Amino acid sequence: MASAAEQLAANINFSAIGKAEELKKRIWFTLGALVIYRLGTYIPLPGIDPAAFEANFTGQRQGVLELFNMFAGGAVQRMAIFALNIMPYISASIIIQLLTSVFPALEALKKDGEAGRKVINQYTRYLTVVLAAFQAYGIAIGLEGQAGVVSDPGWFFRISTVLTLMGGTMFLMWLGEQITSRGIGNGSSLIIFAGIVAALPAAAINTLELGRQGAISTGLILLVILMSIGVIAFIVFMERAQRRLLITYPKRQVGNRVYEGQTSFLPLKINTAGVIPPIFASSLLLLPTTIANFAQQSGGTGILATITTYLAHGRPLYMLAYLGLIVFFAFFYTAVVFNPVETADNLRKHGGFLPGIRPGERTAQFIDGVLMRITVIGAAYLAIICLLPEMLISYAALPFYFGGTSLLIVVSVTMDTVAQVHGHLQAQQYEGLVKKAKLRGRKR
Repeated sequence: MASAAEQLAANINFSAIGKAEELKKRIWFTLGALVIYRLGTYIPLPGIDPAAFEANFTGQRQGVLELFNMFAGGAVQRMAIFALNIMPYISASIIIQLLTSVFPALEALKKDGEAGRKVINQYTRYLTVVLAAFQAYGIAIGLEGQAGVVSDPGWFFRISTVLTLMGGTMFLMWLGEQITSRGIGNGSSLIIFAGIVAALPAAAINTLELGRQGAISTGLILLVILMSIGVIAFIVFMERAQRRLLITYPKRQVGNRVYEGQTSFLPLKINTAGVIPPIFASSLLLLPTTIANFAQQSGGTGILATITTYLAHGRPLYMLAYLGLIVFFAFFYTAVVFNPVETADNLRKHGGFLPGIRPGERTAQFIDGVLMRITVIGAAYLAIICLLPEMLISYAALPFYFGGTSLLIVVSVTMDTVAQVHGHLQAQQYEGLVKKAKLRGRKR
């Protein structure tokens, strides 16, 4: 753990950051965007009594809404304009990526370079609007079903709630895209990261207060602390783990010069999908259960009540569905982001080959086989990280912020952001060396 932390710290030269003007602008832009996001989580919806809603929310905070509240940075508990957060956009991305694998027209767009990606992104935005409107209307109906929360129920309240929540989601989607292009790190992941980190101090204080009151034993608190440290160390280790395939480049002659053969490695990450599978799984589980919760509060019974009961957070069916979705998205997203056929073609074009493997189709099959095997390990790692802490949380009624999903998001996003900062510093140092070389050449 210490060596991993030292390695991360060594990757950042803070004196170099002070000299990198472009990097400083990106960091300040990212921080400013996240501050705007956090301010929006405190602006309540018009037409509701925030105190009355929070009182109702507290009575059911150990359900799926608490998990939703964690991803939204506390906006659900305050029923703020960002209560939907960026989850509809994530759900839309899942659906579009699934459709891309099914419909050849979408798959052709995906392979059409930058123009095709822009079209797919536009489809994702349209679908985000539809999902956000659907979820916002369900929230409006659910709020009207709670006594004393809505001051003036009716269609005006429903329409204003739908427009406000939908606008909040679209603004966060735009803000995430701006962070990705003009800031540091992945915007969508950083928005979720900021919400989780902002609530960690309060969750830690609440846990210590429960320990002081005797509601939680001191031994259990120490166990949670040790478990969190172990989970963080395990995440850092697994996120850096790779399976390296040896690549050989034969001798080649250019003019009268003969270049010796070289070797390099094709690194395959154990967890190629990263933090996406738990986020996707949580997003899909939140959609039906949240609708069922609000419909039940509005007087719905029967099948909706059964869904709410059996898919409640911590229940066996929820755990099984969560496990299945994590494993599915680990394989699915790996297949989306890594194409063995394209990788094999690139190796063949540049004269590289895997020792003992025929270039072309056989190489693609070999890479695909290796990728499938290590993805099994990656999926098992994600399942362990996300499910074991959830079981302890369900057993001991601890805050969701100590769950494996939240720790995985925090650690993975931190590592990714640090890697991007390091990449910007290396690019700046390279540009500086090039400028110095040009100046020396002019002086000579």
